[in-house]
Amino acid sequence: MSIPIIFVHGAFCGGWAFDQFRKPFEAAGYDTHTPDLPHHERGGSLELLAQCGVRAYADAIVSYAKSLPRPPILVGHSLGGLVAQVAATRGPCKALVLLAPSAPWGVMPTTLDEHGSNFGLTLLGDYWRRPVVPDYGIARQTTLDRLSREDARAMFARFAPESGRAVMETLQWWLDHAMASAAPVYKISAPVLALAGGQDRVNPASTVRRMVNRFPAGQADMTIFKDMSHWLIGEPEWPHVAERALGWLQERGLQADSEPGAAVQKPLRLFSWGLPPGA
Repeated sequence: MSIPIIFVHGAFCGGWAFDQFRKPFEAAGYDTHTPDLPHHERGGSLELLAQCGVRAYADAIVSYAKSLPRPPILVGHSLGGLVAQVAATRGPCKALVLLAPSAPWGVMPTTLDEHGSNFGLTLLGDYWRRPVVPDYGIARQTTLDRLSREDARAMFARFAPESGRAVMETLQWWLDHAMASAAPVYKISAPVLALAGGQDRVNPASTVRRMVNRFPAGQADMTIFKDMSHWLIGEPEWPHVAERALGWLQERGLQADSEPGAAVQKPLRLFSWGLPPGA
């Protein structure tokens, strides 16, 4: 029986974001799944979306995982990388593959771009009470910046509103006293692979590195693709990202048809704008 993989999409997206990226994993024999996070389907309820946060997203992934015959591998992109980490603290999983992941509660930003994004959010007022509509200018500048104009337009056409509450819990986590985005490393026993883009302005490699360094020695690995940006699942070099993930799974003994094994609990270590031309 093949190991299932649940691909967890990022903000403003849906399971469709992995339509291309999942193919090498299917070819390798994995049982792939690309569910939409709650109320992210086309025509979903904006009122219900506004009430959702990171915990609701993580609970949905945990519930989906429990419906599968074997504990899954979780592959999360951006906000989905954070959701995968939170889900891994609540239910069993074989491994975490985090693609340009958003950092959990307590991991401080490392770049001026991140601080600038946080400041920009303050101009939206009480955005955490309502859905946030995607903005092409921001997406083109920070997420789809390495796609052609035609591809970026086509991709953005599939974007949908995101929960302002989830955005706040992710980007301005210090305002959330409930710590919805917390993902304590002592609650995650699965091995972790973090993949980051060297040109990523949304979740830069330096912040991803800070997140990875929270894990005990030997549990987490990281690879930086120096010429890539945030859309690791669709930029021209995306096959190299998938290849690295597949190779790492094999190194960890998690081939598609491998037998389930017991997770090993490791000892805890204290943790140390404007649009471009032609857009």
